[in-house]
Amino acid sequence: MKRLLILAAGILQIPVIKKAREMGYFVIAADGDANAVGLKYANKAIVANITDEKVMLQVAREEHVDGVIHPCSEVSMSVMGYINDHMSLSGITKEMALRATNKHLMRKAFEHYGAPSPKSFCTTEVEEAWCIFTEVFDTNAILKPSRNSGSRGIAKIERGITKEMFNELYERAYQESRDKQVLIEQFIEGPEFSVEIIVWNNEVNVLTVTDKKTTGTPYFVELGHNQPSVFSQDIVEKVKAAAVDGVKALELTNCACHAEIKVENGGAYIMEIGARLGGDFISTELTHLSTGIDMVAAAVNVALGIVPDLEPKEKQQGACIRYFCPTPGKLLSINGAECLDDKHVYLSEIYCKEGDEIREVKSSLDRCGHVIVVAETPQVAIEKAEELIDKVKFEIL
Repeated sequence: MKRLLILAAGILQIPVIKKAREMGYFVIAADGDANAVGLKYANKAIVANITDEKVMLQVAREEHVDGVIHPCSEVSMSVMGYINDHMSLSGITKEMALRATNKHLMRKAFEHYGAPSPKSFCTTEVEEAWCIFTEVFDTNAILKPSRNSGSRGIAKIERGITKEMFNELYERAYQESRDKQVLIEQFIEGPEFSVEIIVWNNEVNVLTVTDKKTTGTPYFVELGHNQPSVFSQDIVEKVKAAAVDGVKALELTNCACHAEIKVENGGAYIMEIGARLGGDFISTELTHLSTGIDMVAAAVNVALGIVPDLEPKEKQQGACIRYFCPTPGKLLSINGAECLDDKHVYLSEIYCKEGDEIREVKSSLDRCGHVIVVAETPQVAIEKAEELIDKVKFEIL
């Protein structure tokens, strides 16, 4: 029986743990939190620091693993690469992992390859960033941590911003950055997409294109996603082409990829690419629901060095996720949640309870729940999901 090590065991990793077991593999799930919700679903649970390369390599060797995967997260990508390097396993190397998690190295790779991406500068001091913004850029800009995910620390910087507000947003990005570097980048004005990809033996297989809905300026937290895209075929093809160029620029192989793309004036620009399954249930639920291709099973097999099955096995349909983001304040009650018991609802969950303090949505961690809807078309799925979001009422003090 093949043995798979899964780094992290939170809510987003549960579908991967369950799927690997369903496929007949022995699953070892590791997490630094003894109360991680996914640990109970594994064949074996290990509580350990999954960001420590040497600790996790020892675990991998002691468990005689045949593969390792770090789905829907970037915290331990370099650890996964380190294990792959030292045990000659399938999957990305540590060098690839660094290019796919350090946004500055990523931008340099895109520039070298000629992959389309925004103008970008890496900074460590707020004054340096301010000078770049005021003297180099003639457009709005984005501040983002060099290393982080989940929209943490990202903010739009508009022309005319005060130095005081700029300093505040820079400090936020700096504190969220795991390597204490902050990128200031050209702001691309236009719709956002993600592209779900499986790379096997250097072949880049695009499974689908996802439309993204965000809070917009200044934090751009994701409010929802739908598949397949409702945009024109011309736009979708440009998005796909940019994503493929980006994967090739990063020289990634034998992994799942989640590429984030924006389109401005008919041109597609790569925002970033993760060498992993996408979060927000995009790869673990939506892709399977909309394409009939089991992306999780494919990613698991790739990690174990087994040829992935990328043929649709179920009908194609529209799939949409929307997140609950109520007004900040103290939560007094939740009403209307019974509407989530609907034939179109595939999955739903509300994360908060009465008495909780609801925060302003500045990152994905501030969202309060989700609903996943399936329907015959993505347009119908979007309409139904947003209708359900509106029906659930959060009474806030």
